[in-house]
Amino acid sequence: MKADTRLFGPIEIEDEKIIEISQGIIGFPDLKHFTLIYDSERETQSAIRWLQSMDDGDIAMPVIAPGELLPDYRPTVNNELLADLGELTSENTYLLVTVRVPENIEELSVNLKAPIVINTDTNKGSQVIVEDDFEVRHKIYDLIRDGQQKAGE
Repeated sequence: MKADTRLFGPIEIEDEKIIEISQGIIGFPDLKHFTLIYDSERETQSAIRWLQSMDDGDIAMPVIAPGELLPDYRPTVNNELLADLGELTSENTYLLVTVRVPENIEELSVNLKAPIVINTDTNKGSQVIVEDDFEVRHKIYDLIRDGQQKAGE
């Protein structure tokens, strides 16, 4: 599938790397096809990736696997909301949360209330509202800074 993206220019993504989110995502209900993009120039993948719409090249949002920063993040999701994804196991379930990047970088946050759940076997995903009392804007600047400092030690 091809897309002319605002951030990455023209890209072509193999069909097996397209994630179908049939209900769309919050704010973009008509967008159904996405892919994950990361900086391939780096030796290791960055924690922050881009969820790029293949339906609208202007739409790409930063996302992160929440376990990379918050290893205890275990949201409670109504199984009915995930039925269309196929059988989910610990091996094929991939969670992402959207990253909010404000002007003041110290206000950097993630939305833990509405993760995107992806079945990596079927490449189907769904953004769901979790039953837990997680924050929509959970600040992560200090977590990232502390992690970088530990890595540099």
